[in-house]
Amino acid sequence: LAALHDQKNYLIENYSVSLVPSLSLTYSRFTNVQSLRLLAMGASQFSDKQDLPWVKVELETIIDKKLWKGDYFLNESFTLENLKAQRKKRKFGIIHLATHAQFNRGAPDNSYIQMWDRKLGLDELENLFSEPLVELLVLSACQTALGNPEAELGFAGSAFQAGVDSTLATLWSVSDQGAMGLTTEFYRQLKNTPSKTEALRQAQLAMIGGNVRIENDHLFISGKKIALSSELSGFGKQNFSHPYFWAAFLLVGDP
Repeated sequence: LAALHDQKNYLIENYSVSLVPSLSLTYSRFTNVQSLRLLAMGASQFSDKQDLPWVKVELETIIDKKLWKGDYFLNESFTLENLKAQRKKRKFGIIHLATHAQFNRGAPDNSYIQMWDRKLGLDELENLFSEPLVELLVLSACQTALGNPEAELGFAGSAFQAGVDSTLATLWSVSDQGAMGLTTEFYRQLKNTPSKTEALRQAQLAMIGGNVRIENDHLFISGKKIALSSELSGFGKQNFSHPYFWAAFLLVGDP
């Protein structure tokens, strides 16, 4: 939807876009997400899949560069047991998962989010995030809003059924770098607006306008220049203005 074009502008240049599965989500309860703590987890290395080196940049930028307050866990510490343990230890209103994911239209029971040591099935998501309450779930992975008649909206739909207020998910396969650019800019924008939908829109506009890019061994997001680690030096330039990089992301739930 965000990339619909009227020969002058993309839809997102004029409107915020989100998907609200139930009219009950238009209720008046308001939670200031800016006060919530973030638990970020992800995997950049895999034994049977392509590595995602930019996941490390994504998590480090969000937490270490103080885009958002919270804690992050990478690779070996990205396990179901640790996710549950961290949520018991302290309250995290925002959960961020950056990894591989796949939605299987023909057999949704075979759909999964890849953790370090196992695959997290679609049917496990409801129990995982039902208690305590999660205000925002960010699924920085492929096809996490893709669904079929048996599993509407895929992982995002399961999160909604579990009581998660809002889920930022993707409609198709996304690039490692593009997901990193979109999500880091999203948190930067979310600091300045209480609306998750508007924060996503502003992040997408920043990508369209070239304000989110990789250049000269640095990541540029709005108003911030971040040096890349040595293993990613020499990557060259990457502009994220094409819809491929930003249009897959959709907010499902409370806007």
